[in-house]
Amino acid sequence: MERKVLVTVGEKEITNLDIESALKSLDPYQAMHFNTEEGKKQLLEDLVNQELFYVEAKETQLHNDESFKSEMKKIEENMLKQFAINKVLSSITLTEDEKKAFFEANKSKFNKSETASAKHILVDTEEKASELFNKINEGAVSFEDAAAEHSTCPSKDAGGSLGSFPRGQMVPEFEEAVFNMKQGEISGPVQTQFGYHLIKLEEIQSGGESEYEEVKNEIEKTLMYQKQSEVYSNKLNDLKSKYQNTVKFND
Repeated sequence: MERKVLVTVGEKEITNLDIESALKSLDPYQAMHFNTEEGKKQLLEDLVNQELFYVEAKETQLHNDESFKSEMKKIEENMLKQFAINKVLSSITLTEDEKKAFFEANKSKFNKSETASAKHILVDTEEKASELFNKINEGAVSFEDAAAEHSTCPSKDAGGSLGSFPRGQMVPEFEEAVFNMKQGEISGPVQTQFGYHLIKLEEIQSGGESEYEEVKNEIEKTLMYQKQSEVYSNKLNDLKSKYQNTVKFND
């Protein structure tokens, strides 16, 4: 994005890039509100107002105020602490050989669960479920259209689709039915705590061993966390030994 100066306050140039940076610092809901022509004007005005406070603060030498110096000292101390910790942790690296060795030693931890892709229709009564089941089997209505019209689940907007889910995610009665169905099969009413379901199984995907590439990122996060914890702990022990006479607990 080309840099464009929008306002100059004293020696400070406020640009379109400052506006974009301000938008990125907001949470998604706020960003959506301010990401309009009017919203960006408001952000620009806020940035100008902040600069006016800064101009006066410099003019009145507020930076020499003892309270300000005290606050800045605290901020500097906290930033230096975090910088020192980050410097230790950022020195840690992982090799491809380390990651692959970890994968080979822990393959069972990365086993994929058996998953199912299914659609469902949720209604309040068994009679309603049976009625829809018969109409679908007779070809009077498609499963997806029946879901859109009659299901009380939000998935109705997607033709009843629940997407893909592993074992253990759904309530037991629903899960037992799904994982004992054949691809393309439509079940009769299945009762759960939520009501009565008609289920259409799209696909069952077998579980089993994962390939290295499938879990590479997960391995990297796990290994990095382990190494960082180890390095942090070792460094802390060194510091405690080095500065043991510095730390004094009051009884």
